[in-house]
Amino acid sequence: MTTQTHHVDHGDHVDHELVRAAAHVARTRCRGDNHTMAAAARARDGRIVTAVNAYHFTGGPCAELVVIGTAAAQGVYELDTMVAVGDRDRGIVPPCGRCRQVLLDYFPALKVIVAVGDRARTVPVADLLPASYVWADHQLEQLDAE
Repeated sequence: MTTQTHHVDHGDHVDHELVRAAAHVARTRCRGDNHTMAAAARARDGRIVTAVNAYHFTGGPCAELVVIGTAAAQGVYELDTMVAVGDRDRGIVPPCGRCRQVLLDYFPALKVIVAVGDRARTVPVADLLPASYVWADHQLEQLDAE
């Protein structure tokens, strides 16, 4: 009998390549107190964009937010799935409240990989922020563009 360290909820596809990409960046690029988290996002075209946080007591950006900027700098404006992984083998870490709001506003259809214990699952970002605030001006611009 084979045992797995990560279980996947049936019906919830987990992009394991994306998790591995974030874990690799966390393991190889996060050093010291300035960079403690890595994130990876899959673009709609299949590319993977990675980044690390820029921790600072004044509120430096989380890895998920740095991924958004890095993706845009590479011409990627549509993200499908995102995951964050902590340094020191902390594994998958769910996005903080600020990131949840930003991710929902930028990418309302985004899927986020989260974990409870050793069980990874993929959830819509809207599920992470129920009864959420809507960034009205941003939403109106999107409606006008349609």
